[in-house]
Amino acid sequence: MPNFGVILAAAGQSSRFDDPNYKKPFAPLAGRPVWLHSAEKFTDRADVKQIVVVVAPQDREAFVEKFGASLAFMGITLAEGGSHRAESVRRGLEKFSADIDMVAIHDAARPCIAPVWIDRVFEVGAETGAAILAIPVVGTLKRVSADKLITETVDRTGLWEAQTPQVFSRDVLTRAYAAAAAAGQQPTDEAQLVEAIGQQVTVVRGSPINLKITSREDLRLAEQMLKAMPAARLAGPSHPFADDGMWR
Repeated sequence: MPNFGVILAAAGQSSRFDDPNYKKPFAPLAGRPVWLHSAEKFTDRADVKQIVVVVAPQDREAFVEKFGASLAFMGITLAEGGSHRAESVRRGLEKFSADIDMVAIHDAARPCIAPVWIDRVFEVGAETGAAILAIPVVGTLKRVSADKLITETVDRTGLWEAQTPQVFSRDVLTRAYAAAAAAGQQPTDEAQLVEAIGQQVTVVRGSPINLKITSREDLRLAEQMLKAMPAARLAGPSHPFADDGMWR
């Protein structure tokens, strides 16, 4: 069984979340912060040996003050992000110990990830070296001009919407980051980096339930989705100074 390291990406600006008090990974969801829901999905896995949460430098002090006990209790490492996603994930990658073989990158703002989907993408990633969760595009797509006029109806045949986790062998991801740095690339996800070095990436079907929280309205939707999913429980409370009833 390969050793997996998980990077939870939480260093974005949350510009579309439009909340003066919280960035989306830190917003409360069903009594706990969004990022903690995401982290818990990986902490009980025997194949996950290390978890790194990447936050923006300006958020580090407040994050440690508020969640430092949870980080220590769950054995999670903290890293500071960069000016764009690729740099943030690369810094998370640098925190892994030498025995990590496979790397999974998951959006901290995707709290509704079920263990069965993680199982599938981990298995395929370990077999192929590169795999992501994704869902086929089912809606009608329109290309729209700056003045909000439709310019084209886009053929959705073969189009899939990428999700996370995205899983890669450590060697593949390291080579992809080296190539991206040389080329000055700033991709929107890790699969794009890996594609650029000629590595084939396998798509594993995910679920619309695995939504990424973008707006405050998404929090209400995510709360209902969490109720419909099997509860993921740790061996003990997720926060050392709170009981299970309060944090679950």
